[in-house]
Amino acid sequence: MEWLHLSPDEWEAVRLSLRVAGTATLFSLPLALAVAYALSRGHFPGRALLSGLVHLPLVLPPVVTGYLLLISFGRRGPIGSFIEQTLGLVFSFRWTGAALACAVMGFPLMVRSIVLSFDTIERGYERAASTLGASPFMVFLTVTLPLALPGILAGMVLCFAKAMGEFGATITFVSNIPGQTQTLSSAIYTFTQVPGGDAAAMRLTLIAISVSMCALLASELLARRIRNRQGPF
Repeated sequence: MEWLHLSPDEWEAVRLSLRVAGTATLFSLPLALAVAYALSRGHFPGRALLSGLVHLPLVLPPVVTGYLLLISFGRRGPIGSFIEQTLGLVFSFRWTGAALACAVMGFPLMVRSIVLSFDTIERGYERAASTLGASPFMVFLTVTLPLALPGILAGMVLCFAKAMGEFGATITFVSNIPGQTQTLSSAIYTFTQVPGGDAAAMRLTLIAISVSMCALLASELLARRIRNRQGPF
């Protein structure tokens, strides 16, 4: 079973992937909650356009998304140069850029899951809280958010799993630099291109499959909780 032992480079790819995926998921969550609430509860001009923009990364080739990020958030891009000058934060060819690319690719999955969760909430609970004097923000914080928690967690799991497996947008935006931007998927690609790299590629593939299956099972269990809660209404 010696072939199952990961080398330091392989461990680094796994650790970087976990760091990138975790960062992408956590930083996407506040915006995902706001956008999902607007799509679920809002009635405003441009709602369909907002929904289309949110879900656009799902239908665009990942390489296109990565290129758009490169020209926008690169050091010479309008957004990237501004952020670097004001905050000192660099995205291009850094792990932070990998996190940004993964966040963009996983964001639609998180938003969709949270929207579905908001849609299943019985509005009577929210109206009752408002009648008792709670402000809209307190209604959201104390009623809507707890009831939507299973869907929020499911969305976070899906976003995390997508970030762990992202390849096209990441490698286009931040390249494939070992120890800096080489995530799990990039490392698998690298090992398949070098002689004798099959064993390493298989080890990382098994890890990727395991993480993805655990994420899907967790998401399914949380989705089942939502359906069970929805049943009596």
